[in-house]
Amino acid sequence: MLGDYRIVGRRASEIAASVERGVGAGDLEPGQLLPPMRELATELGVNPNTVASAYRTLRERGVIETAGRKGSRVRPRPAGTARGTIGVEAPPGVRDLGEGNPDPALLPPLHEALAAAARRNAQEPGLYGQAPVDAEFGRLARAGMDADGVPDGPVAVTSGSLDAIERVLAAHVKPGDAVAVEDPGWGSLLDLVSALGLKPVPVALDDDGPLPGEVRKALAGGARALIVTDRAQNPTGAAVSKARARELRAVLAQFPHILLIEDDHGHAIVDLPLHPLAGPTDSWALVRSTAKAYGPDLRVAVLTGDAVTVDRVMGRQGLGPGWVSRLLQRAVVQLWTSGAVDPREVARSYGLRRDALVQALAERGIEAHGRSGMNVWVPVPDETGAVTRLLRAGWAVAPGARFRMSSPPGVRLTVSGLSTDEIGQVADAVAAAAGPAPARSYG
Repeated sequence: MLGDYRIVGRRASEIAASVERGVGAGDLEPGQLLPPMRELATELGVNPNTVASAYRTLRERGVIETAGRKGSRVRPRPAGTARGTIGVEAPPGVRDLGEGNPDPALLPPLHEALAAAARRNAQEPGLYGQAPVDAEFGRLARAGMDADGVPDGPVAVTSGSLDAIERVLAAHVKPGDAVAVEDPGWGSLLDLVSALGLKPVPVALDDDGPLPGEVRKALAGGARALIVTDRAQNPTGAAVSKARARELRAVLAQFPHILLIEDDHGHAIVDLPLHPLAGPTDSWALVRSTAKAYGPDLRVAVLTGDAVTVDRVMGRQGLGPGWVSRLLQRAVVQLWTSGAVDPREVARSYGLRRDALVQALAERGIEAHGRSGMNVWVPVPDETGAVTRLLRAGWAVAPGARFRMSSPPGVRLTVSGLSTDEIGQVADAVAAAAGPAPARSYG
């Protein structure tokens, strides 16, 4: 069953570690069927409950999955294998449109903001026992969310959006719980859900966000949480419209006890208004990152939500890292108050390139999606073939496998690195590489 690989160990932790080593080394391949628990227990000379405990640990870590009488198998993509590794290395002479980074030319210089934060720290040193959220940072962050209609709630600061989402999930759900996620969706989030031992439930979407019927189906099927990207959805560029938000809030009102998490990472780079979904559920959180507009290396995100959720997040954070550097928080305050970034100009720049590429592809008979943000999603019949042909033509793009669960194949292009002169060249290459797009929606 396992070829030459032998699972070893006498204790549950040892057996689990043996399987995990095999997966990490490639000796146990994705989809590999593991021995039945009683059979492995007999072989190792241990109690079947010991093997059951080991398999349970492996499920919670996202290494294996169990399908009843069909047995336990190595996950098709074990949690230790990040979707980000599914990519295309751009050799010399090839333009990389697959990384998803913001345009460095649109990011502000940080030296003045960091210097201002250092000067303030000289006057008011950051010490143990101080509030984890800088008062001015919290005030400005809350004022921005108030302006966008986000329900009132306390403010926390985390090390990026993914850190916030992980902490909120940990505050409410447990390994084995189902979580509804967009499909296609953010690869890092899909990795995180699996790594936490949660079961991702795919929810199809269109340019206006998750489809209400799909959300209702997922929640009625037992999903304990729903994660939605409000704007600049990765990889499709979808943005929740006003009408769609109304429909989704009506669905959420039927499931008031589920956890709602909204990711508004597109804040300050998207010119479409925010239509928050929060309100119908008892537990909710909305997170905004500074990464796309001010720099990925700042690692600062704002979190708000209901009082219980934010209190749990801050309490657990206090037992680990304690807080996000107040020096960084104060640097962000300086960036906000000095007008270091013009959100309208940033949104206009990304919008011009994105819309031009979508239009150029349409003129060549290629379906493409990119309503907001810096990404364009192109459905293709042959994902691997399209990626390979584009690479030969001098363009590296992100394979859809990085983002998909059950949705049709596709590729993602990030427009942040494109000049207007290159739009037509990319469109020609995609048209030649992609072929006729499948006549299907994302899901």
